[in-house]
Amino acid sequence: MTQILRNAIDTPPLPARARWAVLAVVLAADVIDLLDATITNVAAPTITRDLGGGASLVQWLGASYALALGVLLVPGGRLGDKYGRRRLFLTGLAGFVAASLACGLAPAPAFLVAARLVQGAFGALLVPQGFGILGATWPREEIGKAFSLFGPVMGLSAVGGPILAGFLVDADLAGLGWRPMFLINLLLGGTALLAAARLLPRDAGDPSVSVDGPGSALLGGAMLGLLGGLIDGSAGWTARPLALLVLGLALFAAFCHRQRTAAEPLIRPTLLRNRGFTSGLILGVLAFAAVAGLLYVVSLHFQRGLGRSPAGTALGLIPLSAGIVVASIACYRLIHAHGRRLVVAGLLLILTGCGGLALLSDRDGPLLLPPLLLVGLGMGACFGTVYDVTIGDIAPEEAGSASGALNAVQQLANSVGAAAVTTVYFKTADGGESHALLASLAAVAVTVLVCLPLVVLLPRRAPSHSVEAG
Repeated sequence: MTQILRNAIDTPPLPARARWAVLAVVLAADVIDLLDATITNVAAPTITRDLGGGASLVQWLGASYALALGVLLVPGGRLGDKYGRRRLFLTGLAGFVAASLACGLAPAPAFLVAARLVQGAFGALLVPQGFGILGATWPREEIGKAFSLFGPVMGLSAVGGPILAGFLVDADLAGLGWRPMFLINLLLGGTALLAAARLLPRDAGDPSVSVDGPGSALLGGAMLGLLGGLIDGSAGWTARPLALLVLGLALFAAFCHRQRTAAEPLIRPTLLRNRGFTSGLILGVLAFAAVAGLLYVVSLHFQRGLGRSPAGTALGLIPLSAGIVVASIACYRLIHAHGRRLVVAGLLLILTGCGGLALLSDRDGPLLLPPLLLVGLGMGACFGTVYDVTIGDIAPEEAGSASGALNAVQQLANSVGAAAVTTVYFKTADGGESHALLASLAAVAVTVLVCLPLVVLLPRRAPSHSVEAG
């Protein structure tokens, strides 16, 4: 945020009407990205019935997108600094639309997974540019108005993504089944692209900015190895998944070494020497991984265990999504007063909701609403605050780097969690769908319990200034 505000001072702001138009374009791009991050949660069973691919395709559908987005999010932001944010925004959005078309036309599971990876990669070029563009077009004293809209809009998108996917799948438009949920991006993304090309201001970039390509490649290889091992292992722990896990760990060790020696590492070593930041990073990885897997498993259970349609599944998840939105908005006003206590409250609400779902593992109907609402409230309370608290004692000049790293790690945690928890689900599904749900809930609960002791290592409160990734 510090750098964004400096940009706002150095660059003359646009007229008010033009500023709001730029904000609308940036918000539209982020909404499209978030919709595509969540749509496969509901549609995965339908896609596998059509294309085949079985459990591994279910796991890769969400994990592949989050993997590419997480690995390339920080490099994507630096490429915008280097070559110009407008250029990278347009490139990312155009590539995202093209990759969406490829997803919608996918003839086979491997093709669809590859297209999802490309989608996530172009999303990583697109998303980081938005905050920098706003910082260059809004005056410092008014930029808070722009940023204040992101929480509610993103929350509504999180609710709307699965609902949109569920109804598009059930509608079976033109006999295309699940494919319109990707093809709709030709309309949404194409419109946003035309508006962006007309409205976004030009910027030259800074050729001196350095991008750690080798570090990104090592991290990408490490995550592919780890995810491949986890997903392959759900069918049996033979030599191949174990070898993939070992390869992933070896590449991750090489990535860590690279971060200590690179001139411009993806994560500054000084950040990792900060106890509060490191604790928050670990806590965030575990918590985001746990709930990402939980969301996937609940959606699978609704369809495989309870026989719901995709639209019925999406409607069933509304209490959870509503809880996220309500708690996120409430905690935005409470974070400076209560800080890390909100993280504890969120984790305990998630645990309570998981307990309620476990007690009702073979039931359907209104009884599921309270535990789902509790999980959503816990997610909103925890995830709306944990990273703000994590940067509570970070130096102002490191705040932008810290925020970018945390957002990237969140995406990587989403990919690992989707793979790990669904591996537990499919590995135990022979005992019945309710048994698989119980095993998955137990894995989530244990992970959340591990998070609780880490909270005491966090800074007590968030900083007085807000920080955004950019």
